[in-house]
Amino acid sequence: MRKYLLPTEGNWYKANLHTHTNVSDGNFSPERMKEEYKARGYSIIAFTDHNVLVDHSYLADEDFLPLLGWEVDLNEDKPWSESPKTCHICFIALEKENARQHFVRRWAIPNGAAAHADRIRIDDATPDGETLHTPEHVSTVMEGARAAGFFVTYNHPAWSLETREDYASYHGMHAMEICNFGCYEAGYEDYNGYIYDDILRTGNRIYCTATDDNHNGTENVLHDSFGGFTMICAESLDYRTVTRALEAGNFYASMGPTIHELYIEDDTVHIKCSPARRIALHTGARFSFAKWAREGEPLLTEASFPLYGRDPIYFRLDVTDAEGKHANTNAYFTDTL
Repeated sequence: MRKYLLPTEGNWYKANLHTHTNVSDGNFSPERMKEEYKARGYSIIAFTDHNVLVDHSYLADEDFLPLLGWEVDLNEDKPWSESPKTCHICFIALEKENARQHFVRRWAIPNGAAAHADRIRIDDATPDGETLHTPEHVSTVMEGARAAGFFVTYNHPAWSLETREDYASYHGMHAMEICNFGCYEAGYEDYNGYIYDDILRTGNRIYCTATDDNHNGTENVLHDSFGGFTMICAESLDYRTVTRALEAGNFYASMGPTIHELYIEDDTVHIKCSPARRIALHTGARFSFAKWAREGEPLLTEASFPLYGRDPIYFRLDVTDAEGKHANTNAYFTDTL
């Protein structure tokens, strides 16, 4: 019996789930962000400025959905000149009415937010947050945001100088960035396939996203845009319909390739995709497989991998195109299929 892992019905929407504007340390206005991304086929942007949630719902139209969010940074207690570790976490409101910050440091709200003060809502019942970089505090923040109705993602561990000792202790995230293009483009090792597997093997059942985390702040202002995106399948561009798709894992992460079908049949996982140099199956056990288009052969557009009756705990697929760009499925756990 065939079981589809990605939906076969609905619409696919291209999304950037981590972006910065001139509300914090980005250089484009929210309006220009919408213009640039719509021109390149994007339908969704999560506006995630540092330490402040600004409601940009006024940007919505029939072809574009702004998601409400912000990014919290929790820093090691060292001077910035000493390269302290940090943990950055994005929160995306699951309900558009939930445009209220539940974890806030009023003293850390960026100056650029002053022009949007009428769209900032702070839950005064929540005390000012602390900027502690400890496993306990990071988990408290993640779990608290999740309980308050936010989709929680763990961001760019390489740029943050985080190690397994740090991220293996975190709890409460919905997803992690398997690719943070802004950091990757700047030279950091923030294509994080191995770290995603590492977190999965700690018992965290999480998804993976690919994002830009763009700031547009150099001479080539578009250098950190349009390189990491998340493809979300939903019935419509309605706010809650899209965030339910996030909660359900009806999406995949990409730097370029597209995934057309993903399903299991007869203990074999099948994938169809855009032309690829390599398609690999990664698992939670000591077996993985890859199919390659060798030099002189046509590129691959599909692959099948038998699971051999073993229990791999989980599996996920990685599609790599001729330019070395990846698309990654979420992890699927065999005890739930």
